[in-house]
Amino acid sequence: MTQTHVSLDFSGSDVASRRAAAVSGFIATARRLVPDPGNATPDQLRAVAAALEHLGLQRDLFPSAHFPVSPDNPAQVYRLSEELGGRYALYVSAGLPGKAQPPHDHTTWALIAGVSGNERNAFYRRDATADAARDALTLERTVDVVPGVSVVLSPTDVHTIELVGDEPGLHLHFYGRALDRMPERVVFESHAGGTYRTFGPPKSIRHPTVTPQDLKAALSDGDEIAVLDVRETGVFSHRHLLFAASAPLWRLELLIDRLVPRPSTRIVLVDGDETLSHEAAAKLVRLGWRNVSVLAGGTDGWAAAGFEIFSGTNVPSKAFGEVIEHEKQTPWISSDDLQARVERGDNIVVVDSRTPEEFAAFSLPFARSLPGAELVYRIGEIAPDPETFVVVNCAGRTRSIVGAQTLIDAGIPNRVASLRNGTMDWLLTGRTLAHGRGADFPEPAPATLAAARERAAAVAQRAGVQRIGEAELSRFEAEAQERTLYRFDVRTREEYEGGHLEGWRWAPGGQLVQATDEYAATRRARIVLADWDGVRALTTGAWLAQLGGYEVSVFTPPALPTLATGSEPVRVLSSHAAVALVSPQQADALARAGNAVLFDVDRRAAFERQHIEGARFAVPDRLAAFVVDLPQASTVVLTSPDGVLARTVAAELAARTGRDVRALAGGTRAWAAAGLGVAQGDAGVLTGDDDHWYSPYAHSDLQRRDDGFNAYLEWELGLVAQLEREGATGIRLLPADTTA
Repeated sequence: MTQTHVSLDFSGSDVASRRAAAVSGFIATARRLVPDPGNATPDQLRAVAAALEHLGLQRDLFPSAHFPVSPDNPAQVYRLSEELGGRYALYVSAGLPGKAQPPHDHTTWALIAGVSGNERNAFYRRDATADAARDALTLERTVDVVPGVSVVLSPTDVHTIELVGDEPGLHLHFYGRALDRMPERVVFESHAGGTYRTFGPPKSIRHPTVTPQDLKAALSDGDEIAVLDVRETGVFSHRHLLFAASAPLWRLELLIDRLVPRPSTRIVLVDGDETLSHEAAAKLVRLGWRNVSVLAGGTDGWAAAGFEIFSGTNVPSKAFGEVIEHEKQTPWISSDDLQARVERGDNIVVVDSRTPEEFAAFSLPFARSLPGAELVYRIGEIAPDPETFVVVNCAGRTRSIVGAQTLIDAGIPNRVASLRNGTMDWLLTGRTLAHGRGADFPEPAPATLAAARERAAAVAQRAGVQRIGEAELSRFEAEAQERTLYRFDVRTREEYEGGHLEGWRWAPGGQLVQATDEYAATRRARIVLADWDGVRALTTGAWLAQLGGYEVSVFTPPALPTLATGSEPVRVLSSHAAVALVSPQQADALARAGNAVLFDVDRRAAFERQHIEGARFAVPDRLAAFVVDLPQASTVVLTSPDGVLARTVAAELAARTGRDVRALAGGTRAWAAAGLGVAQGDAGVLTGDDDHWYSPYAHSDLQRRDDGFNAYLEWELGLVAQLEREGATGIRLLPADTTA
């Protein structure tokens, strides 16, 4: 049979990306040669074995540092590829000399090829004996599997392996079914046979690792990379890498498609101490994201290597705000000064640059809602008099600073300042806030819109934002499998839902700058913003370009575009078989009869606002510990506000525990709509603030609130010094406008 190999244009120059591309090419060859792994022929398997040999000969793709073993752990299996359902499973088997396995079969076909070292394979004939519990083994042949050599095993073949010689070994093991999907595999008591028992999978299947030093270098090597921290967000917020995006293990099915849309992206997974990352890597590999490595030692290892550790959420964006104020000396005003000016009736306008939802929760009594991307677009209507003093505020510091500097860089004629420390300072100085106020955005008149467009275009040009047309966008879209492409619409929610370009995500401009890591986890990706009005996409793009880490462009939609309407669709992936749904009425009946226990698994803040009466709250990755002691006959019912996360978590919990787990159809909203009992407050919270950063605003005790404010402000002001210790961040602020 003539053997062919898939030729690939590697999208990254790093070893992990080249290895992932070569592995994908091998899997494509294997799938073509063996379209049905349950019915593979010897000729088909020999052809695949030749391709596996070819992969193993590319030794530079398999550095031993990525597949570590040690005297304390002399043998380790590393997963490279596996499909959902366990088919076409490829591993690296790493070991020190002397590593051995007793006689065993596989119940599926297996192929082995060498990368380094000598793995001696001994093949045995298996014969039944008079004792049904014992079989006899007879040695028939041995094969030394070294680079360029492979062996093929049928489902019934029995063999042993042993690393001989003085060289540590790396060998590729390829199976029709994954190692944890061979429930009838057996191992014999000796080389002569005898009794046999079920041979379970390895206790630990790991994934290629990267050292802290190599990751630090990778963050500056010019290629795309996504660093994902797989702990729950509240845990993550206490201690993490600067450029790690929060992507909790049990929420990956909802997040990964949006955070890292290109499956071949180089991904490095991080946790606290490398205990969760390999679980997350297994999930991502099975979902199709196969260029996955794990940071050796996790965040602890990063700190031990002497690198900077950060706390908080959206840190790159918040640190960016501090750099802006530090470098550009953004003017600010104190709460005392602001109140005095307002009470005197000065010609002053205060605009709140947070989202309308945040504004409704609390605001300065006299402020107007004007989210960050709307500032240049609408400020001409709110402050048409150039003598009006414009003050920008937010809840803390970042959006006040960025918003004020946005207007200054745009060159509006007004005096502009940020409210120093935002509404935190307003409360710390003994004042009160308003609640429940709505947003009312004025539409810009033709003259003010023309001025806003001119200002936005000038800032975007100075920041290096590219304008692209339909041909260039089509090229970007065609290249999206080699270069990550994010497409965002930065207008208001109402405008987006009223009509947007098909497939474009909603990211209101101020939030995209304030929380970039929640929208685009892949650094050095392309970001294209839809420019509907000549202002908002340009001002947002200018800040993203200065933040660094992305190639930013704007695209003006055609005059007669085809539009999609409604909210942004979310694709939910599946790692496990779906569980049964239960209606609110059925769940209520089960709970009243004492036959079910309800858990809410989404966010503590949402739980405290409204939850099912009697329900408990736990973050997903700690659920198993809370259900283990429940009576086995009890049904576990999971809910979340809309039921989406609950279905995903329920499927995983059922697969891990074997319990009767169900998801509440429609979630807590459906329960409330059915008129069933709901409650508020933190009774039933089992996992503290593991799920999110706990805002000081949430404290009802004023002293705790104020202590939290002061700690937060001290933390944020310290970010500039932390960035200096971190080193290269990619931030590049606009130079002064010499044409003004």
